[in-house]
Parts: sequence; structure tokens; C-alpha cells
Amino acid sequence: MRTVNPTVGLVHIISSLNGSMTAMTVFFPLDTARLRLQVDEKRKSKTTHMVLLEIIKEEGLLAPYRGWFPVISSLCCSNFVYFYTFNSLKAIWVKGQRSTTGKDLVIGFVAGVVNVLLTTPLWVVNTRLKLQGAKFRNEDIVPTNYKGIIDAFRQIIRDEGILALWNGTFPSLLLVFNPALQFMFYEGLKRQLLKKRTKLSSLDVFIIGAIAKAIATTVTYPMQTVQSILRFGRHSLNPENRTLGSLRNVLYHLHQRVRRFGIMGLYKGLEAKLLQTVLTAALMLLVYEKLTAATFTVMGVKNARKH
Repeated sequence: MRTVNPTVGLVHIISSLNGSMTAMTVFFPLDTARLRLQVDEKRKSKTTHMVLLEIIKEEGLLAPYRGWFPVISSLCCSNFVYFYTFNSLKAIWVKGQRSTTGKDLVIGFVAGVVNVLLTTPLWVVNTRLKLQGAKFRNEDIVPTNYKGIIDAFRQIIRDEGILALWNGTFPSLLLVFNPALQFMFYEGLKRQLLKKRTKLSSLDVFIIGAIAKAIATTVTYPMQTVQSILRFGRHSLNPENRTLGSLRNVLYHLHQRVRRFGIMGLYKGLEAKLLQTVLTAALMLLVYEKLTAATFTVMGVKNARKH
């Protein structure tokens, strides 16, 4: 049996964190536009560029980057948990053999569940910080006044109870299929290409990363909208805004969205989400692959990325 270098997992984690931070920073304004469209139901502008222009005009040039640090912090923690769990489970299960699409899906699902349970409080806080100071069109939204990440945790626990930090957990658990589907398609497409060539080009990695994320995002987007609303949790006239977000709560929000805006209301902000997540995922995976390969080359570790 092959001996696994104990530093291999750490290289994967560091590479993924660097890739995620770079990609999220570059495309952060797109995520800002997406979140505004999901939460602020009465905003009339529907296109990404118009929403961003409104934000800059009303709130300042740097407003599209509001909440960058909390999001980056959450992203680092989230990706650390996800990639560490994913690669650890894969090393245990595969044990030097060739992986399969089915195994990648199962491992991705388990890693996603662990990630949700551990990091949801961070995402609840960063969602609220990102929207703090926004010029909402919806007068039912109750504004927040947090001084930072720690103060946000303190106020939420004091005013809403500690379980409020896990608002949106149920839809988040359902959404673990998103990264699972993404990596299933990514790994599957990569294996198919590697059958025809010995090495993938940067363009190959970018394209298959974009395709994989686009499929996963489109399938799960309505649930992501509900997740954002529950995490924000500042709609004063929302009688169904219960902690954790039960199945009944999720169905309530889906029904309300369709009743008010039609079936397309479930996909409000999808343009911004696709642009942001597809480009972010593709760039993240590109940086991840390149950093991993370069590090292993320097370390003299061979075939560390073969399955």
C-alpha cells in the first residue's frame, strides 16, 4: 500500500484557501448584487450592472465591497473545514485506488454536512454585516447596528438567542448537494479529459470548473434564496422566520416568493449569482490546481493529485 505524505493534505488546504480568497475578492461585487436582489424584494432593478450602479450611487464607491473581511474570514474557515474533511475521507476510503464519481459525491455530501453544522454562525453574521447600511427598498426590513464580527455575535445571542446563529441551517443542509454536485462534475470531467491527455491546461481547468459550478448553482438557486432570507432574519413582518429554518419554513418562503413574483421570483439575482459563482469557482479551482502542482513539484512529491 502507498504511503501517504502527511503534508499532502495541508498543501491541498492551503492551496484551496488561497484560491478561494483570490477568486472571492475579484468577484465580490457580484455577490453583493446577488444578495441585495434576494433579500430586498422591492428592488426594481433586475440586472447586475444596474444594481451595482445603484449601490455605488447611493452608498459610495466602496459599498459593493462592504462586508469583505467577514466574508473572507467565513470563506477561509468554511473551505478549511470542507477540503480537510473531503481529502481526509477520500484518503481513508480510496486508499490509493482510483476514485469514482459516486464516491466523490458521497464524500462531498458528508464534507458539506460537517461544514454547514460548524460554520453556519459565521455565515449568519457575515450576511448581516454585508447588508448593514444598505439602502433597502423594502420598508419592512429592520436595520442592524453592529460594530464588527464580535459585536454581531454578542447582539444576536442577546436579542435573539444563541440558536439564531444557526438560522437557515435546514436549507443549508439541503444545499450541501451544491458543492457535492460541483465536485462530482468537476472530478468526472477531469477524469474524462485525463484519459485523452496526460496534463490539463489552465483553460481546461477553468472551463470544467465553470461548467460544474453552473450546473450546481442553477439546480439549487431557489434554496439559496431562502437561505439568504433566513440568515438575514430582519424582516419585521415575517411571521414564519423561525430559528434553524424547518421544512415548513422553507416551503413557506418558497410559496411566498412564487405568490408575489411568479416562478421567476425564485431566480431573482440568478444572473449575478451565476456570474459570481461560476467565475469564482473556476478561478478558485485554477489557482488551487496550479498552487498544488507547483508545491508538490518543489517538495518532490509525485502523483499527489492522481486518483
